Formats: sequence, C-alpha cells, structure tokens
Amino acid sequence: MRPGGPVIGPIILGLTGSIGMGKSATAGMFAALGVPVHDADAAVHALYGPGGEAAAAIGAAFPGVRDPRGGVDRARLRDAVLGDPDRMAALEALVHPLVRAASTAFLARHAAAPLVVLDIPLLYETGGETRCDAVAVVSAPPEVQRARVLARPGMNEAAFAAILAKQMPDAEKRARADFVIDTGGGFPAAEAEVARIVARLTEGRAPPHRAGG
Repeated sequence: MRPGGPVIGPIILGLTGSIGMGKSATAGMFAALGVPVHDADAAVHALYGPGGEAAAAIGAAFPGVRDPRGGVDRARLRDAVLGDPDRMAALEALVHPLVRAASTAFLARHAAAPLVVLDIPLLYETGGETRCDAVAVVSAPPEVQRARVLARPGMNEAAFAAILAKQMPDAEKRARADFVIDTGGGFPAAEAEVARIVARLTEGRAPPHRAGG
C-alpha cells in the first residue's frame, strides 16, 4: 500500500485476479460506474503494436519477433524468452519502465477523480500493490476457473498449468486483499459487490487502511 498520510489525488484501487476469474469483466463493472480504469494488458498491447514505444527496442533485442505491420508478434516473443530467465529479464527491463510510465500518465490524466482502478494481472507478483491504497481480488471457485479457461480457443491443460505456475495462488491473493469480488455466483452478484466497494471508497474518500498509517 502507499505510505501513510493524507490522500493526495484519487484513491488508487488495485484490481487483480488469476486467469479465468473474471477480472476483465469486473474491470468493466467499475468503468460502467464511471470509475477510470487503467488496463495494464491493454497498455502492453499498445506498446507492442505497430508504432508502439517498445516495438523497435524489442525487435532489436530479439531478432525475428517483429510482425509484418511493424509490431511485435507476441507468440514469437514468448517462444524467444520461454525457459530463458536471462532473456526474460532483458525483456522486462525494456518493457516495465514503459508500462509504469503509461500508468503514471493515466494517474495524471485522472488526478481530479475520487477513485481510479489499476487493472494489473500480476499485481502482487510484481509488487504493484505498493502504488495502491487498497486492492480488490477477483476470484471464483477452482472448478469455475478451470471450466472458463479450458473453454478458451487454443487453451489446453498444459498451457493452463504453465500460467498458474507463474501466478500467486488464489488463496494467498484473497488473504492479502482488502476486498474480494467473487464471480463464481454470477456477474450480477459481482456487480453489486463492485458498487459497494465504489461507495465505500468514495464516500469520505477513506481507504480501508494504509501501511504505516
């Protein structure tokens, strides 16, 4: 969490959740209530796309990963770094500062908003919670998660297992979160929980707690 002291600017709510939990749909619920949402995945796609800030640097560092339009072919890039920690670290060193700059620009654009959401899939895994006043974790029962993920085109058991291995266990995320949004019971219930969270964080602008505060 951000250091203690008076809230300056909007309250920052981190939104995260493992694959198949319904995080993207939940981010849309916040947006539908008028809360500005920064989608970290969308920011990365823009950075990797034709003309994106990261495309040229990634192409230079990893020959053969550019696509015909001048962007980055993410499948080729994944193959180029898979199983190679040094190459992955080199990629992260290129991309992470640009992703951070995009979120900083987002916060500057919405400095007058009472509440903003940083939608970050690997929030805890990358230490992103230190930029937030509170964290909401989107969750669902394991069987619901599994069914959702395996229904995706091109997904299989091995790929699902590999993704889960890179993510903090759902139980640990839930334990660390200020709010848990359970989508397992259907999205109407999740929408109601999102509305309660927005009301709590914007009425009096008081986050649930702050480290050191």
